[in-house]
Amino acid sequence: MALKNFMNVRISDLMVMYIKLHRFHWFVEGPLFLPLHAKYEELYDEMTELFDEFAERLLAIGGTPVATMKEYLNLSEIKEDGNEVAPKAIFETLIKDYTFLAEELKKGVGIAQEEGDEATADLFIGTITTLEKHVWMFKQSVK
Repeated sequence: MALKNFMNVRISDLMVMYIKLHRFHWFVEGPLFLPLHAKYEELYDEMTELFDEFAERLLAIGGTPVATMKEYLNLSEIKEDGNEVAPKAIFETLIKDYTFLAEELKKGVGIAQEEGDEATADLFIGTITTLEKHVWMFKQSVK
Protein backbone atom coordinates (compact mmCIF):
# COMPACT_ATOMS: atom_id res chain seq x y z
CA MET A 1 0.00 0.00 0.00
CA ALA A 2 1.32 3.43 -0.91
CA LEU A 3 2.05 5.79 1.96
CA LYS A 4 -0.62 8.34 1.04
CA ASN A 5 -3.31 5.65 0.92
CA PHE A 6 -2.02 4.15 4.17
CA MET A 7 -2.25 7.53 5.85
CA ASN A 8 -5.86 8.03 4.76
CA VAL A 9 -6.82 4.69 6.30
CA ARG A 10 -5.09 5.68 9.54
CA ILE A 11 -6.70 9.14 9.49
CA SER A 12 -10.03 7.37 9.20
CA ASP A 13 -9.13 5.07 12.10
CA LEU A 14 -8.23 8.09 14.22
CA MET A 15 -11.57 9.76 13.47
CA VAL A 16 -13.53 6.64 14.37
CA MET A 17 -11.51 6.37 17.59
CA TYR A 18 -12.29 10.01 18.36
CA ILE A 19 -16.02 9.29 18.03
CA LYS A 20 -15.75 6.10 20.11
CA LEU A 21 -13.89 7.97 22.85
CA HIS A 22 -16.63 10.60 22.89
CA ARG A 23 -19.21 7.86 23.31
CA PHE A 24 -17.23 6.36 26.19
CA HIS A 25 -16.97 9.83 27.75
CA TRP A 26 -20.70 10.47 27.46
CA PHE A 27 -21.98 7.08 28.57
CA VAL A 28 -19.54 5.83 31.20
CA GLU A 29 -21.34 4.75 34.37
CA GLY A 30 -20.54 3.65 37.87
CA PRO A 31 -18.47 4.65 40.86
CA LEU A 32 -15.48 5.61 38.68
CA PHE A 33 -17.56 7.96 36.56
CA LEU A 34 -15.75 11.20 37.49
CA PRO A 35 -12.14 10.11 36.89
CA LEU A 36 -13.04 8.07 33.80
CA HIS A 37 -15.19 10.83 32.32
CA ALA A 38 -12.16 13.15 32.58
CA LYS A 39 -9.76 10.49 31.25
CA TYR A 40 -11.85 9.81 28.16
CA GLU A 41 -11.98 13.53 27.48
CA GLU A 42 -8.18 13.64 27.71
CA LEU A 43 -7.96 10.72 25.29
CA TYR A 44 -10.31 12.21 22.70
CA ASP A 45 -8.47 15.54 22.90
CA GLU A 46 -5.24 13.64 22.21
CA MET A 47 -6.92 11.79 19.34
CA THR A 48 -7.94 15.17 17.86
CA GLU A 49 -4.31 16.27 17.87
CA LEU A 50 -3.14 13.02 16.23
CA PHE A 51 -5.88 13.23 13.62
CA ASP A 52 -4.81 16.77 12.74
CA GLU A 53 -1.10 15.93 12.70
CA PHE A 54 -1.65 13.00 10.35
CA ALA A 55 -3.85 15.01 7.99
CA GLU A 56 -1.41 17.94 7.92
CA ARG A 57 1.51 15.58 7.32
CA LEU A 58 -0.38 14.02 4.42
CA LEU A 59 -0.97 17.48 2.96
CA ALA A 60 2.73 18.30 3.43
CA ILE A 61 3.77 15.30 1.35
CA GLY A 62 1.34 16.13 -1.44
CA GLY A 63 -1.58 13.95 -0.44
CA THR A 64 -5.23 14.75 0.10
CA PRO A 65 -6.72 13.64 3.41
CA VAL A 66 -10.20 12.22 3.36
CA ALA A 67 -12.58 14.60 5.07
CA THR A 68 -16.09 13.19 5.27
CA MET A 69 -17.74 10.80 7.69
CA LYS A 70 -18.71 8.56 4.78
CA GLU A 71 -15.06 8.26 3.73
CA TYR A 72 -13.89 7.69 7.32
CA LEU A 73 -16.40 4.89 7.84
CA ASN A 74 -15.59 3.31 4.47
CA LEU A 75 -11.82 3.36 5.02
CA SER A 76 -11.47 2.79 8.76
CA GLU A 77 -10.38 -0.62 9.92
CA ILE A 78 -11.54 0.24 13.43
CA LYS A 79 -15.25 -0.32 13.84
CA GLU A 80 -17.62 1.78 15.87
CA ASP A 81 -19.82 -1.11 16.90
CA GLY A 82 -20.50 -1.73 20.56
CA ASN A 83 -22.39 -0.33 23.48
CA GLU A 84 -19.75 -0.50 26.17
CA VAL A 85 -20.51 1.50 29.32
CA ALA A 86 -18.84 -0.56 32.04
CA PRO A 87 -15.22 0.52 32.59
CA LYS A 88 -13.80 -2.99 32.06
CA ALA A 89 -15.58 -3.39 28.71
CA ILE A 90 -14.43 0.05 27.61
CA PHE A 91 -10.83 -0.68 28.59
CA GLU A 92 -10.93 -4.01 26.74
CA THR A 93 -12.13 -2.20 23.62
CA LEU A 94 -9.44 0.44 24.02
CA ILE A 95 -6.76 -2.23 24.45
CA LYS A 96 -7.90 -3.91 21.23
CA ASP A 97 -8.19 -0.69 19.20
CA TYR A 98 -5.03 1.02 20.45
CA THR A 99 -3.02 -2.19 19.98
CA PHE A 100 -4.37 -2.49 16.44
CA LEU A 101 -3.40 1.11 15.65
CA ALA A 102 0.10 0.65 17.06
CA GLU A 103 0.61 -2.53 15.02
CA GLU A 104 -0.62 -0.86 11.84
CA LEU A 105 1.66 2.13 12.41
CA LYS A 106 4.62 -0.23 12.79
CA LYS A 107 3.83 -1.39 9.25
CA GLY A 108 3.54 2.27 8.27
CA VAL A 109 7.07 2.97 9.49
CA GLY A 110 8.34 0.48 6.91
CA ILE A 111 6.14 1.94 4.17
CA ALA A 112 7.34 5.47 4.93
CA GLN A 113 10.98 4.40 5.02
CA GLU A 114 10.61 2.53 1.71
CA GLU A 115 9.38 5.80 0.22
CA GLY A 116 12.30 7.70 1.81
CA ASP A 117 10.03 9.66 4.16
CA GLU A 118 11.77 9.59 7.52
CA ALA A 119 9.65 12.47 8.88
CA THR A 120 6.45 10.48 8.46
CA ALA A 121 8.16 7.39 9.88
CA ASP A 122 9.11 9.51 12.89
CA LEU A 123 5.50 10.69 13.30
CA PHE A 124 4.39 7.07 13.29
CA ILE A 125 7.07 6.03 15.80
CA GLY A 126 6.10 8.80 18.22
CA THR A 127 2.46 7.82 17.93
CA ILE A 128 3.28 4.15 18.52
CA THR A 129 5.04 5.12 21.75
CA THR A 130 1.98 7.06 22.93
CA LEU A 131 -0.45 4.30 21.99
CA GLU A 132 1.61 1.56 23.64
CA LYS A 133 1.84 3.57 26.86
CA HIS A 134 -1.94 3.87 26.90
CA VAL A 135 -2.33 0.13 26.24
CA TRP A 136 -0.13 -0.60 29.25
CA MET A 137 -2.25 1.74 31.41
CA PHE A 138 -5.51 0.24 30.13
CA LYS A 139 -4.24 -3.26 30.92
CA GLN A 140 -3.36 -2.19 34.45
CA SER A 141 -6.91 -0.88 34.81
CA VAL A 142 -8.57 -4.23 34.07
CA LYS A 143 -6.43 -6.35 36.42
